[in-house]
Amino acid sequence: MAEQLRWLRRLTSLWRRPSGTAPTYQGSLRRADLAADPIEQFARWFAAAGESVPLAEAMALATVDAGGAPAVRYVLLKGFGPKGFDFYTDYRSDKADELEANPRAALAFWWPQLGRQVRLSGSVSKLAAADSDAYFATRPREAQLGAWASEQSATLADRAELTRRVEEVTGRFEGQEVERPPHWGGFRLVPDEFEFWQQGEARLHDRFRYRRDGDDWSIERLSP
Repeated sequence: MAEQLRWLRRLTSLWRRPSGTAPTYQGSLRRADLAADPIEQFARWFAAAGESVPLAEAMALATVDAGGAPAVRYVLLKGFGPKGFDFYTDYRSDKADELEANPRAALAFWWPQLGRQVRLSGSVSKLAAADSDAYFATRPREAQLGAWASEQSATLADRAELTRRVEEVTGRFEGQEVERPPHWGGFRLVPDEFEFWQQGEARLHDRFRYRRDGDDWSIERLSP
């Protein structure tokens, strides 16, 4: 126990914010501040995060496999709107296997400069091939080639093996456009619940939860 306390004190000292680096948020979050639609509320916060948070589109994606084991990793948000939240990956990856077995997931965004986080959860399905094609065409050529070269989540003997695959794919597509691999594409999470969290003094945070209520959304304040 004494050793654990020593490590806890050390971690606390490392995480303590240096002088002058406090979040830029001001005031608390009130019910009157919230949009009736959580997509609109997310759009407001996401726009604010884009002005001050590096890689504001980074989000934790939590999944559960067929045996009930959870997994989480960061991916990038590539689009959102009334239809849902989109991200892209290798359909042979662990996350894709988990979504195939259990097509529900959760997302979390953390924007420390604003003292804000957003959580949402819902059902997940693959995007249409045309949508995946359209997004793939916007990716840098090196990333397109990487989607062919990498069998995401599979084991590699060493880095050299990956380098050889990239070189082989680069030669195969020399002088031509790189088409989307059939094993790569998008997923869309359709949320049925959101939480908006605003950091407060003395850990008395403001939390509001949206839940689907027919065609509308109910809004509740939660204890911090």
